Amino acid sequence: MTREKIIITGASSGLGEGMAREFARRGRSLGLAARRIDRLEALAADLDSTAAQVAVAQLDVTDLDAVPVAFEKLAGELGGVDRVIVNAGLGKGARIGTGKAAANLETVQTNLVGALAQVEAAMAIFRRQNSGHLVLVSSMSAVRGLPKAQAAYSASKAGLSALGQGLQAELKGSPIAVTVLLPGYIETDINRGVKTSMLTDTDTGVAAMVAAIEAEPKRAAVPSWPWTPISWALRYLPDAVTARLI
Repeated sequence: MTREKIIITGASSGLGEGMAREFARRGRSLGLAARRIDRLEALAADLDSTAAQVAVAQLDVTDLDAVPVAFEKLAGELGGVDRVIVNAGLGKGARIGTGKAAANLETVQTNLVGALAQVEAAMAIFRRQNSGHLVLVSSMSAVRGLPKAQAAYSASKAGLSALGQGLQAELKGSPIAVTVLLPGYIETDINRGVKTSMLTDTDTGVAAMVAAIEAEPKRAAVPSWPWTPISWALRYLPDAVTARLI
């Protein structure tokens, strides 16, 4: 099945922008949402010659009341929605208990509470249509809790993954599909300072994400190498071993 009409949040930069460019190249209709409307409008202008249609909406996903309004606006302009990619996220964080709770709370508010608001809005449309594909951009950090400044981020993404798993169980056999993506280290603003030999360049990472999304699996680590075996190691190996991986 080809999903022609796609909403992507967090589309003004990073993985969201990359996915928008790739789906535009494939001739899809796009509804793009992000806080920075100037960047969205510039991106829409770039994509106008390749995408079937581009609609934009300014959206801060922590403004919970604004989320369904933005989704309904984009759905109306596109004439429906076949796929929603919940991608907007934040990578702030600090070691817990060091007087920087605001950064951790903001991360959880964006990555989990804001994501839930997006899922609610998307599912309201999909239930009304009795069709759709919901994509949750989680993280490899959801598989096993990360330490220090990444702890709250890891917890927020674990919550998002659990939300997707719950919906998959509920919607099994229905015309509504749910995919949980687990990206590894892909070069974005969030990962720019990460020192690792496993950092994937943005173009390669985006290509892997789009390929996985189009296949519509329940769960996918991206890029599949080396992250699929790493994801299994993080889930099942003892702490003494996984500590070396994280």
